[in-house]
Amino acid sequence: MSRLGDIGAKLHRGEIGYDFVGKRRLWYGVSILITILAFAGLGVRGLHMGVEFEGGAVFTTEATDVSVERAREVAEEASGSQALVQSLGNDGSLRIQVSGLDTDQSNITREALAEELGIPTQELNAELVGPSWGSQIANKAWQGLAIFMVLVVIYLAIAFEWRMAMAALIALIHDLTITVGVYALVGFEVTPGTVIGLLTILGYSLYDTVVVFDGLKETTKNFTKQTNYTYGELANRSLNGTLVRSINTSVVALLPVAALLFIGGGVLGGGMLNDIALSLFVGLTAGAYSSIVIATPMVADFKMHEPSIKAHDKKVLAKRAKREAEENTGTVSEAEADDPPQDAGDDESAAGAVVGPRRQPVSRSRGRNRPSGKRR
Repeated sequence: MSRLGDIGAKLHRGEIGYDFVGKRRLWYGVSILITILAFAGLGVRGLHMGVEFEGGAVFTTEATDVSVERAREVAEEASGSQALVQSLGNDGSLRIQVSGLDTDQSNITREALAEELGIPTQELNAELVGPSWGSQIANKAWQGLAIFMVLVVIYLAIAFEWRMAMAALIALIHDLTITVGVYALVGFEVTPGTVIGLLTILGYSLYDTVVVFDGLKETTKNFTKQTNYTYGELANRSLNGTLVRSINTSVVALLPVAALLFIGGGVLGGGMLNDIALSLFVGLTAGAYSSIVIATPMVADFKMHEPSIKAHDKKVLAKRAKREAEENTGTVSEAEADDPPQDAGDDESAAGAVVGPRRQPVSRSRGRNRPSGKRR
């Protein structure tokens, strides 16, 4: 077995582990700090919306010797607006995008670019997007996101419980906030590809969260029938049991996305590949993080405030304190000292002793040195 597999087996058996639930306030603080930085990026730099949302013109050139910087200068001088120029490949073709242009401004910009490129105006491909169409796209994107969130909450509330549904919703909002904040700080353009990437990462994040919640549900199924673990301890044990699986799933998903982002978009000039790949890369990373240090600890927080859970945890801690005191004073019996802790999923051990007379084991010395009863 590999070293990683050995660690995963030990985590699953509870031999080793990290106290995520016990140190949840530390991780909450880290998440709040990251969220504040994301909002700061949105407030300072804002989102650079594409022409699909704000309206404008997009010009596409054939192979040319004009540099990206020069094309940007010409477009900005002719239009009076900020231009975004991207290289579409190694042949020198360009995509020039200018937001907020009407038909007349688009024609002026097109003529200036064609003159700089040394080609007839008719040969320069131009697409004009109206602002009303862009606003419709933005509204549809928000509607799709809202419908997705509502369906997620309903499904998790039915499949698990409302506390898990609320924790998953908070984790999803956390992932979206971080991704949008990174977009603002990096300055990437928000396009329909970005929206596709955001909806995709919500699915991945939800998958990780459901895997963790399924393990939590199984581990705490017979929680009240045992007195060796508190709810927080069982939740942490369940989380450690699925930790390696969550990390492996996220790493495998991140590898092709990283190839799209750093090779396809960065080296080859992939254009829209950057929009999709960046949202996927940041969102998958944030989703793996939130499913581990936010979702499960938050469910444990919700559950541990319930009166019945509080009473049970108090009973477990009192029994543990009594046991430790007896062990320290040497009054604990040998059978109690060697008694292994019960597992919450073990129905037989968790159910307690059967009521009724206890059958004593037959003594090995019974009948020794007695006549066998046979007559000679």
